[in-house]
Amino acid sequence: MSDVVVHKIVRPERTLSGSWLEVIASNLDYHRATFLWKCEGLSDVQLWQQPVATSRLTLLGLMRHLQGVERHWFQRTLAGTTPRFPPYRTYVTAAGDEWYDESDPTPARDVCEDYVKACEESRQVFARVTDDIARAVSSSEFGDTDVRFVLEHVIEEYARHIGHADLLREAIDGATGE
Repeated sequence: MSDVVVHKIVRPERTLSGSWLEVIASNLDYHRATFLWKCEGLSDVQLWQQPVATSRLTLLGLMRHLQGVERHWFQRTLAGTTPRFPPYRTYVTAAGDEWYDESDPTPARDVCEDYVKACEESRQVFARVTDDIARAVSSSEFGDTDVRFVLEHVIEEYARHIGHADLLREAIDGATGE
């Protein structure tokens, strides 16, 4: 059995024209796949690696965070349900924010399976909650907003963290890419 956690990732083509929701859904799937692409071919050990001496950030930590992003914004905020968050170890930062603790012993393969599951759950929620993109929703982070803003914010989260993943991956094994 290979110790590679994320195997070959084929990123989907993005919808370049169509309804706003078709474009957003395709961009979300593209960014989800791009994040996994940044982790492709790496072992459990490499996903745990902290290649930047001044940061505790790892690809595995980003994966834990992004499953939380998916569940928080799609299930809690858009669908109004209580998501099941895995019991990953966390800590509170000096600013009072909660972040995933890199010493959490959950195997990388389990974290990856959970992340893929969270993305699938979000796709299912997306199909149910996007009939009215102007529908008002309340967010603990932004206050009153709408479905459209939340969807854009999830893309913003991916854009930020894929940038982090680029740097981490290059520091691990020199692999670069868009």
